[in-house]
Amino acid sequence: MRKTISALIGVSASFIASAHAQDVDWKKVDETLGRKPSVADDVHRYGFPRTDLTVTLDGVTIKPALALGGWLAFKPAHGGAMVMGDLVLLETEINPVMAKMIASGIEITAVHNHLLRASPATFYMHVAGHGDPVKLASAIHDALAESKTPLTVAAAGNPPAIDLDTAKLDQIIGVKGQGNGGVYQFNVKRRDPITEDGMPLTPVGPMGVAIAINFQPTGGGKAAITGDFVLTSDEVNPVIVALRTHGIEVTALHSHMLDEQPRLFFMHFWANDDAIKLAEGLRAALDKTASTKS
Repeated sequence: MRKTISALIGVSASFIASAHAQDVDWKKVDETLGRKPSVADDVHRYGFPRTDLTVTLDGVTIKPALALGGWLAFKPAHGGAMVMGDLVLLETEINPVMAKMIASGIEITAVHNHLLRASPATFYMHVAGHGDPVKLASAIHDALAESKTPLTVAAAGNPPAIDLDTAKLDQIIGVKGQGNGGVYQFNVKRRDPITEDGMPLTPVGPMGVAIAINFQPTGGGKAAITGDFVLTSDEVNPVIVALRTHGIEVTALHSHMLDEQPRLFFMHFWANDDAIKLAEGLRAALDKTASTKS
C-alpha cells in the first residue's frame, strides 16, 4: 500500500491534506456521505448496508447486519486521513464502481465472495486511500452511485427481538456481544498489534481487523452464522479443521489488505443450526487463534 499511496499523492494532488487531524471537518464528511458515523476513539465508521437487496441462502433471508453491511472507516493520519472499507456489490456493479474508484485514485485491495450459494450472489470490494477526508468521501460516494447501494438513510424502526440465549452465547464465545438489526454480533480482538503501511489499525473492530461473528435467529433456538476469522498463516488450517469438525462450512479464504503486518488471512464461514452448538464450534476455532477473551 505504501507504493500505491506515494503514487496516489503524486497523481491526485487534490487529495493531499495539509490540515492536522484535529482540523478534519467531520461534519462535512458526514454530509458528503449522507449519514452519521459511529465514533470509536479517533475512527469514524460509516455504514452502507445493502437494505435494497433481498438475499437468500439455504432458505434463510439474510439481514443486512448478518452479511450485507458495507462500511467505510476514516482515521486521521499524516495530516489528513486514511480510509479503509468493505463495500457490498452485485456482480454487475463491480466494474462500474471500480472504474470510478480508480479514476479518483482510490485503491482496490480485494474483490471476492464471502458466501456460497447466495441468491443473488454478492461480492465485496475492499478499498483504501489517504488524503483529504472530504475529498476521499466524495470520491467513494460518487463511485457507490454507480451501484444501487442506498445513499440516503431510511428512518430507523424498532429493531427485531433476538430470540436467542444471548447470555449463554456471550459465555461460550468469551466476549460480550451486541444486537444490531436483529443480528447478535461479536467482535473478538487479536492479541497481536496490526498495522497497515505502518499505521496501527486501532480500534480493531471499527477498522475491520477483529474476528467478526454474527448470529441471526432462524427459529427454534437455531441461528444462521457468518463472519470472518482474522488469522495468521499458521492458524489457517487448524481453524479450518475446527470449523468443519463442528459442522461449520468454510466459504472463503483470502486477504483484505495489501501491506498489513503481520500478514493476515480472512476466513468466512456459514452454518444454520442450533445456536449453542454452533457457538461451541466457533469457540473451538477461536481457541486455535491468538485472540482475546474479555
